[in-house]
Amino acid sequence: MTDQARRVRAQFGAIAAAYVASPGHAGGDDLEQLAAWGRALSPTRVLDMATGGGHTALAFVPIARRVIACDVTEPMLQAARGLLQGRGAASATFVAGEQVAKPVGRTPAPAPIDWTAMLSRSARTAAADEERRRAMGTPTGGGAAVISFAGGMPDSTLFPTEAFRRVLNQVVREEGGALLQYSAVGGYAPLRRYLAGYLLRFGVEARAEEILVVNGSQQGFDLIARTLVDPGDLVAIEQPTYAGAMQAFRSFGARLLPVEWDEAGPRPDVFERLCERQAPKLFYCQPTAHNPSGLTIEPEVGRRLLATAARYQVPIVEDGFDGSLYYGARPNPPLKAADRAGVVLYIGTFSKILFPGLRLGWLVAPPPIVERLQAAKQLADLHTSALLQAAVHRFCERRLLDRHVTRVTAEYGRRRALLLAALRRRMPEGVTWTEPQGGFSLLLTLPPGLTAITLLPVAFERGVEFTPGPAFFLDGGGERTLRLAFSSVAAARIDEGVRRLSEAIKTARRQPPPRRSEREMVSVV
Repeated sequence: MTDQARRVRAQFGAIAAAYVASPGHAGGDDLEQLAAWGRALSPTRVLDMATGGGHTALAFVPIARRVIACDVTEPMLQAARGLLQGRGAASATFVAGEQVAKPVGRTPAPAPIDWTAMLSRSARTAAADEERRRAMGTPTGGGAAVISFAGGMPDSTLFPTEAFRRVLNQVVREEGGALLQYSAVGGYAPLRRYLAGYLLRFGVEARAEEILVVNGSQQGFDLIARTLVDPGDLVAIEQPTYAGAMQAFRSFGARLLPVEWDEAGPRPDVFERLCERQAPKLFYCQPTAHNPSGLTIEPEVGRRLLATAARYQVPIVEDGFDGSLYYGARPNPPLKAADRAGVVLYIGTFSKILFPGLRLGWLVAPPPIVERLQAAKQLADLHTSALLQAAVHRFCERRLLDRHVTRVTAEYGRRRALLLAALRRRMPEGVTWTEPQGGFSLLLTLPPGLTAITLLPVAFERGVEFTPGPAFFLDGGGERTLRLAFSSVAAARIDEGVRRLSEAIKTARRQPPPRRSEREMVSVV
């Protein structure tokens, strides 16, 4: 056989093999009689039939295995697909044991991927949470004319930007080569040692190796859920609570069980009943500077929560707002400070006391679980930026953080006092609110018959906005509540913002309640 004949036969072998592997081929030796016919053809004639527009492909099936004398490789299959698409080769469909030939032209362009159908359950859960927030009308900012109590974040005008820039430049000059290289998963060692000493101020004893540096508290929730929560697990969670924690646990398939707050903290009797009857995998709470209320739990409540958690072996995930930023009497120590049974996983962050944009926080956990959390972090992102960790460590080591916290605590305390005074002076009868002991916000409760979602568009028309309470409750709760965050509102605008809100409440109370269908459109599902 000539070299040209061998090449022709090899090409036809690839085409035949591609046909055998095609979805429309039913296969089998029932077409063996065609093999004899195929053997009688010259390779050139077979290739001509295979690639000629509109000709039958009857000989493809048996010849692929029995006539072609060469091995069919993956590159040959790829070449065959190109020939079939580019040269208009015939295709066939196997119907009721018969080959039915049909001519085809160039393959049509494939339909675009339906990415929504490919989403994981975790992504679908996150999308549903996003849809809930849209349905509630959670504000996103309305320009300079609107006074916004919606953003529970530090005021960027108070950031020590210049001092941090100098520190950052210095660590780049001195340690840049090492800091810009891959780094330890657990965190920058000097920062971990600093945090061990820093936490002692609040009664929390932790060795450096028990501290894992993370990309903000939100990654802390994610790592804990990733490590401890399986789809369908029950997770007890305070109510109201931080929306980001709810979303993190839900995204891993957890079913959330509410533990209601009262004026003393999450109700320990409810938590104990859940542990006894439903055995939750863990319990999430914010014992100090609770978001959205700003309250702090009473010491006796903390003791009962710890005792119940230890008795039923239910870990507590404590979301700790920094104990340096408080108003009035010094707050009670974190639950972790009294944790003798090792049941508390403590999360802290620099986001509230320094810069949220750093995405720098920490997790404190017993050695067996901190190792697993560290392994989960390695899979997620390898490590947190060593450069930023080193800069923050240098900033803290020079006591620049302490000076900054002293300054912003005084300013946030002033804004809190102005907000409380304006509420007492301007709010109509039937409106109540919490008095925050820490944090950036308070929780306001509207009179019966008025919901936050109904009020929001009325308030926005008057130039003021807030976050509706249902964002902080499990599905369907908190309809009459709303959060007012004072931290990022200029002191000179607080009284005017409360005046606008008060007028909006009075206007909304005079309006007829929405029809049922209107309520359904904005309900939390």
